[in-house]
Amino acid sequence: MTPTGFLVVDKPPGPTSHDVVARARAVTGIRKIGHAGTLDPPATGVLVLALGQATRLIRYVQDFDKEYEATVRFGIGTTTLDATGDEVARQPMPISAGELEDTLVKFRGVIEQVPPMFSALKSEGKRLHEMARAGLEVERSPRPVEIYELELKSFTPGDYPEAGLRVVCSKGTYIRTLADDLAVSLGGRAHLTALRRTRVGLFHVDAALDPQDWEGWEQALVPPAAAAHGMERIIAEASERRAVDTGRPFPSPGKDGPLAVLDETGRLMAVYRRTGDEARAEVVLS
Repeated sequence: MTPTGFLVVDKPPGPTSHDVVARARAVTGIRKIGHAGTLDPPATGVLVLALGQATRLIRYVQDFDKEYEATVRFGIGTTTLDATGDEVARQPMPISAGELEDTLVKFRGVIEQVPPMFSALKSEGKRLHEMARAGLEVERSPRPVEIYELELKSFTPGDYPEAGLRVVCSKGTYIRTLADDLAVSLGGRAHLTALRRTRVGLFHVDAALDPQDWEGWEQALVPPAAAAHGMERIIAEASERRAVDTGRPFPSPGKDGPLAVLDETGRLMAVYRRTGDEARAEVVLS
């Protein structure tokens, strides 16, 4: 039987998220592997891989909040908003830690972000980063994201000061864009010099595999039920399991939203969607 579940990998700088997936396929011999949220090549940290049937649960993991450690250089803007891009702006920004702290307050909560051109989003069927490398730029609509926590961890003053930030945010947040937007609010530009994702929901970097050493990966596999983190859960009685196994709807009055259905051992059988007084199957695991 094909192993099913999630692996947390500590991605190093350099490889793409797809490169890590390809390596996981080679090591495990499992073809059906996906990841639950891209990390840019220069970024490091938590990359959640889904193996086997757990790939069908990726959408729920993508909804988890994320935590990052970011290093921002103020006064210099780049095409990619990180250190890999070409410099497009340079102007000394001798701001103080206090000024930055005051600006951080404005970026906590729900904010609007314009996605960067160097991103995996699509416009008219083409990836934005492919268009950007061809010298094109298209209009992007701002999108709401939520910054749950935004904390200044370190600050090195100067004409081009450097700040270490800790960010806890919703899905879809671009930390590169957040850094540059902070700088624009202070009258300049900025880019990331380092980015590390330390957590995706309950998946923490402290429990991550070293991608250079996959020994023990089977023991590190997290059960599919982890995808139900934060969901309402119900235990299917023996008489109800056949209905759940075949994805049949069932009466379920309560709050609308996803509903995790587990057996008495804690194994995730299915994720249903409750609407009104009825629950209908979204994902059924055999």
